[in-house]
This record gives sequence, C-alpha cells and structure tokens, in this order.
Amino acid sequence: RRWASLGSDCLHIIDLDGAIQGVRVNAPILERMVEELDLFIQVGGGIRTRQDVVSLLETGVDRVIMGTAALERPEMVQELSEEFGSSRIMVALDVKKGRVTTEGWQRTLNQQAVVLGQLFQEMGAGSILFTNIDVEGQQRGIDIVPTRELVQALRIPVVAAGGVSTLADVFSLREARAAGAVVGTAIYTGRMNFLEALQALKRKEEVVRY
Repeated sequence: RRWASLGSDCLHIIDLDGAIQGVRVNAPILERMVEELDLFIQVGGGIRTRQDVVSLLETGVDRVIMGTAALERPEMVQELSEEFGSSRIMVALDVKKGRVTTEGWQRTLNQQAVVLGQLFQEMGAGSILFTNIDVEGQQRGIDIVPTRELVQALRIPVVAAGGVSTLADVFSLREARAAGAVVGTAIYTGRMNFLEALQALKRKEEVVRY
C-alpha cells in the first residue's frame, strides 16, 4: 500500500523462503496482496512446477518469474508462454562470478547468462530478470558490464537487479538499454528516495512498461 500511495504501478516480489525451501510457503500472503492491491505484480521464488506457475497466474499475478524450474526444464517456458502469453513469463538468471546459480543461489551451474538468455528467448520467454549476486544487497553500486553484455545479446527486455543503490545507477542501466531496474535494499534503508527517483524518471520520460 505504501508504494502504491507513492505512485508505483508495479510490485516485484521474491519469496526467498520459497526459493530456498522449494515450496511456496508465503502463498496466502501473496494471494491477499493480489486481492487488495491495484498494482501490476510479478512474483518469483519457490516456483518449481508447472502447477505453481498456473496457480499464481490464476490467482491474479500478472507475471511469473521462473528460475530453478526454467533451468531444469527449459521446455516448460515454451509451454507456458504459448498457453498464457510470453509477456506473463519472465526467466530469472542469477549470476555469481560469471556463472548462473539456482535453488536460491545455493548451487552454481557451469553456464553463462548470455547463452541461457538466448536459449530462453528462443523458448518464448517474454523477458529476463538478471541479478548480479556479486553486488546484490551491498549498496556499493552496480557493475554495468554483464548487464550491458546480456542486453546486447538479446532481443527481449532485460530487467537488472543487484547493487542498484542510487538514481545514477538507474540511469546507467537505462543508458545500457536495460528495460528496468529492481531496487530493494536502497529504498528500504532510505539511501534512495523512491518518490524522488520516480519523479526524476518521469521528467526524463523513462517510466515504461516492458
């Protein structure tokens, strides 16, 4: 409700308990949020099966973020994109030291984000959520290089997360042609003023829906 009152029209939710445990333990809370908030809501974390995705979409979630499930069964991305539309299916690529991780960042794969991004693009994913774990939550700023490389390699939108802590970071990502930026720690700690950031983006006409 707070973010909606400040002018937000999109809410990004990651169920960290679900991501680690592999079960959507916070489903009741999410259902209440969908019911009570008039916002575009995208959700990830703990999504392991096709039914998990279907249940979320039927609950009223606007977009589902697939991570481990997509990496284990890439064909499921294609099936769901064809059934529900690619705009409702986002694939998360969480990268640590250049390698994609899975299961709530607990397991590292011998795969690079660009290669997997191209795979999921062909499978019909509507967008990619790229998280740079190396700088996530540290409020030290972003590392623009891996994000730029992924954006340049793909035709579908790439939303960046990890280290976004100032308005300058957000503008750097826009210059790199990222479709959006996920800001968490910085706004909860007060380092970035959400309302000021939103107003600055609107002045530059850079608030878009991907």
